[in-house]
Amino acid sequence: MNRNRTLIALYCLLGAYALITLSPFIWMLITSFKEPADLFRLPPSLMPTKLLTDDPLSNYRSVLTERDFSTFFINSVIVSGSAAIGQVITCSLAGYAFAKLPFRGSNALFAVVLITSFVPNEVTIIPEYLLMRELGWIDTFLPLIVPSFLVGSFGTFMLREYFGALPNDYAEAARMDGAGGFRIFRNIYLPLAVPGLISVFVVAFINNWDELLRPILYLNSPKLYTVPRGLVSLVSEYEAQWTVFMAGSVISILPLVAIYILGQRYVIQGFAGGGIK
Repeated sequence: MNRNRTLIALYCLLGAYALITLSPFIWMLITSFKEPADLFRLPPSLMPTKLLTDDPLSNYRSVLTERDFSTFFINSVIVSGSAAIGQVITCSLAGYAFAKLPFRGSNALFAVVLITSFVPNEVTIIPEYLLMRELGWIDTFLPLIVPSFLVGSFGTFMLREYFGALPNDYAEAARMDGAGGFRIFRNIYLPLAVPGLISVFVVAFINNWDELLRPILYLNSPKLYTVPRGLVSLVSEYEAQWTVFMAGSVISILPLVAIYILGQRYVIQGFAGGGIK
């Protein structure tokens, strides 16, 4: 009986925590179905008044057509997908090298890679901007893709631990059969690390999708705006269309939710550490 009461109390606590966590998203969804005049009504109303009109999706249609949000959406898919794929490639190579190909100074080099994760982007953004300007990459997607393509301390750390948990017997058996180093990595260890690779992809995709600083600095043409940069353009000095802004925000989180749901099983397994039982 006491155990049942403990479980009920635990579920109530978790339910309350989930409600508090989801409340901003619920409010965002409700606001996206409101009239502008209803935003500042006191006391605040939870009624999505647009649903009672003849055109309940007008805010969504406005953000997709009048604001060209579909172009921002496609741009974000290109940038985030390219950067995430790049991180999977570079982090898998670096993680495998640190885990299975030890060399003199590898631990010190790995420590330097980890230290970079503690350096905020704001510290390095000025020299990075000067470099991108010298390369002629301003107002292109390259400054958004290349830095994320080449830098992935978190992914390198996670895949190093993942590859390190895999037995060395596979490599020894493959070498006896005449396999080279890269073939062992590609044909043996890489397929075993699929959960870790998907985890890195999901995390990198979400981080690059939410990136705002670099798009503001590097993108000048509206046709190149990503979703966060496009959302900022909805808020000006003298006017802010909050209902349209919230509709765009709802649309912007849909791919993140979808990609996490699709890769959830692999993400949990990847963060658990992987390895062979």
